[in-house]
Amino acid sequence: MFYDGLHFWGMHIIWWVIWLSLIFWIFAVPYNIPGQRKKELSPLDILQKRLALGEITTEEFREKLQALETAAQK
Repeated sequence: MFYDGLHFWGMHIIWWVIWLSLIFWIFAVPYNIPGQRKKELSPLDILQKRLALGEITTEEFREKLQALETAAQK
C-alpha cells in the first residue's frame, strides 16, 4: 500500500495547534477566576473604596489613613 504522508502531516499540524493552544490557555488564564484578571487591592484602595461607598466618614478615613502611614513607617 502506498502512503504519501500527506495525511500524517495534516494531522500532525492539527495536534501541534491543539497542544500549543492548551499550553497557552493554561498560562494565560489567571488562577482565581477563569477569564478574568483580578489584581489584589491594597489597604489604601480598600480604604478609598469604603469612603466612596459611604461606609466611613471623612474623619474616619483620615484617622485610618494616618494609622496606615504610621504602620508603613515601622
